[in-house]
Amino acid sequence: MAERDNRRGGRQPREENPEFADRLVAINRVSKTVKGGKRFGFAALVVVGDQRGRVGFGKGKAKEVPEAIRKATEQAKRNMMRVPLRDGRTLHHDIEGRHGAGRVVMRTAVPGTGIIAGGPMRAVFEMLGVQDVVAKSLGSQNPYNMIRATLDGLRKEASPRSVAQRRGKKVADILASNDKPAEAQAEAVGA
Repeated sequence: MAERDNRRGGRQPREENPEFADRLVAINRVSKTVKGGKRFGFAALVVVGDQRGRVGFGKGKAKEVPEAIRKATEQAKRNMMRVPLRDGRTLHHDIEGRHGAGRVVMRTAVPGTGIIAGGPMRAVFEMLGVQDVVAKSLGSQNPYNMIRATLDGLRKEASPRSVAQRRGKKVADILASNDKPAEAQAEAVGA
């Protein structure tokens, strides 16, 4: 019976592609006004990730909710991006993301903090595999803009390895150069 549903375009079972988890963020009823009245449909916003540093989002519209979710999930899988994580649990540095009127601030956190973020941002971090982060939305509360602003900030995330490679230095030199200004300031204050 399940085989027949799949041939008709029914929802695929989740066991087929277990490496990706998905989260439905928002579903809206949308309408199109035509000559005979209004035609109603549904728009879905979905975030997909492997919970190991890859995440993507998609949106889909259809006459039925399951079809809209399926379309959004497919688009999200096509638009995935990789984000470097520190110790596989948090961000390497504090970042700010913007999209339209949406503005978000994301900060690294110590182990045990958890995900301190609201709504759509929480879905992105959970699907990404981040375990400790403090985030705040300062602009638009529109879920589409919040997700795009979050992903904009995550694109700016740079690991010490990528910075060292770009500058032609060793990772130890990059990490040591971050500590030197603090030591120099401490010596200047102590003197």
